[in-house]
Amino acid sequence: MFISHEDDVPVVELSGDQLKGVRKQVLIGPKEGWDDYVMRQFHLKAGGFTPRHSHGWLHINYITSGKGTLLLGEHEYPIKKGSIAYVSPGLEHQFRADQGSDVSFICIVPPEGDA
Repeated sequence: MFISHEDDVPVVELSGDQLKGVRKQVLIGPKEGWDDYVMRQFHLKAGGFTPRHSHGWLHINYITSGKGTLLLGEHEYPIKKGSIAYVSPGLEHQFRADQGSDVSFICIVPPEGDA
């Protein structure tokens, strides 16, 4: 059994050439007893973005606040609070807070997706 609050989960500032304004929290994963998946929360500052990339595992995403854009393959989709997205393995993707507000979202991946 595990119970906590997002305010009590460490926030990690991510940095790199292909991302901007991204913070991450690992909410639940193998350390908390969920061996099959990892639930993370990402926060993008207005103007921020995740890397444009692809990999061999799926993503399940739920937008918890803000407005932005999700790139999936060659298509761009508007996202806002309440948007849901399934990102297939191998599909290029990127989240962007490009609509004048911060964006926060839940992202569930298998453990190898949270290296």
